[in-house]
Amino acid sequence: MDLLHAPRLQPFGPRSQREALLERLRPEFYGLDTEYELADGRRARRIYLDSAASNLRLKVADAIVHRALAHYANTHSQLHFGARIMTALYHQAHRIVLDFVGADDAYTAVFHGNGVTGCINRMARVLAHKRPERDVVITTLMEHHANDLPHRKHAGKVVHVPLEHDPDGEAGRVDLEALAEAIEAHADRLNYVAITCASNVTGIINPVHEIARMAHAAGALVLVDAAQSAAHLPLSVVAEDPAENLDVLVMSGHKIYAPGSPGVIVARKDLFLGLEPEEIGGGVVTFVDARRYTITDRLPDREETGTPNIPGALALAATLYLMGRIGMDVIEADERQLTQYALDRFEAIPGLHLYGSHRLEVADRIGVITFNIEGLPHGFVTAVLNDYFGIAVRNECFCAQPFVRQLLGIADEHGVAPDACMTRVHDATEKPGMVRVSFGLYNTRADVDAAAEALRHIAGHAEDYAPHYVPVPDGSGDFRHVSFRFRPHDAFDLEREVDAWLRDNLV
Repeated sequence: MDLLHAPRLQPFGPRSQREALLERLRPEFYGLDTEYELADGRRARRIYLDSAASNLRLKVADAIVHRALAHYANTHSQLHFGARIMTALYHQAHRIVLDFVGADDAYTAVFHGNGVTGCINRMARVLAHKRPERDVVITTLMEHHANDLPHRKHAGKVVHVPLEHDPDGEAGRVDLEALAEAIEAHADRLNYVAITCASNVTGIINPVHEIARMAHAAGALVLVDAAQSAAHLPLSVVAEDPAENLDVLVMSGHKIYAPGSPGVIVARKDLFLGLEPEEIGGGVVTFVDARRYTITDRLPDREETGTPNIPGALALAATLYLMGRIGMDVIEADERQLTQYALDRFEAIPGLHLYGSHRLEVADRIGVITFNIEGLPHGFVTAVLNDYFGIAVRNECFCAQPFVRQLLGIADEHGVAPDACMTRVHDATEKPGMVRVSFGLYNTRADVDAAAEALRHIAGHAEDYAPHYVPVPDGSGDFRHVSFRFRPHDAFDLEREVDAWLRDNLV
């Protein structure tokens, strides 16, 4: 792959030492020991295989933030110690983000919102205002809705480029020939190409630096959605060839082992110049009276109005720094081995169809695996995995409906679904979707083995489970057990926890 990495975060010692540190880190996440009572009465530790939706939170970063909060104060002041410390730490968090993605002084890092959705909406508005004469955006049919719908809202026209088929006949990366044709056809009006680094459906990786070169040759920019890839692959916004530098890269903290942290925009500074910030208020102005106000020129300050999510930003920065010091090369290699092991095990299950090649040598992918079992609704498989095996996975369309429907043979080559998909309420047994298994740093071969054995058992004994399930009558495609009931508030309830503290602390 072409994800050239020029990290400023220097690896912490030789590779063997960093591999040992990764093993030490693997159990250091909240939620790995959580147990639930299952439908058959057993109590079992859950196996979390839903990291593509959100990662578990890293204990190490939490502990570091906890110590930092001894100094907590708001930023934007230097005249008491706590404010000075928090301001310095917040600036350091920005620098760590930039170092993690190999950015030089031409870039800024902006913390924004709760994840990539807000970041891409923000940048879609910025780029539309920055280059109003260029009103076309090119994206692909594999995008998450977050890297599709914002461009539809803010650009004049959005062009969706199709995908290649890999050597196994499965969906591959973006079709570079089709992309080149689309860029040439719209070169005079093309503002930017918006591309995911890795699909949240198949895990397939796109050659983002090569795509940047293609876009730049036509005077266009490139925006890279790294929500799915940042925790899994080495990333660099700067390439060996400046023509392949990325203009904008966005990440989600909750997908990088820091739930509760903000999204991040890493972008060329000049893209913000000459524009008033999209959001204004306290902290971004140098002068205000009843008639006038003046915006600061300082970046990222001018793009981060109001009181920042300081604990979240520090948690994300601590996590990125730790991962960078262990080395994304080590993290990538470790996940690649686990992913191939899982693909081999799943591919051998009768009736199970994988989307995307099961051979990493022909289709680079991160640890995201989607599949269906012949004759079984995705919601049924997912419910049985949870209720009887304690395995947490995700189903449905993963906020990528055009891509999923195309993979299922419902949408046409342009990603357009039949009108019936809008007007008909699907029976749960027919609702389009897939089952998705996705990995994090905490997952092991034992987790894969448990999932593979459970899937093999479900595929071979579906008739034993079917009488216990009925479709959820909401059109989602989900299923529920007819007698087993899991009540969330029995497992954890905020009011009960507060009342317990009050009782325990009565004088």
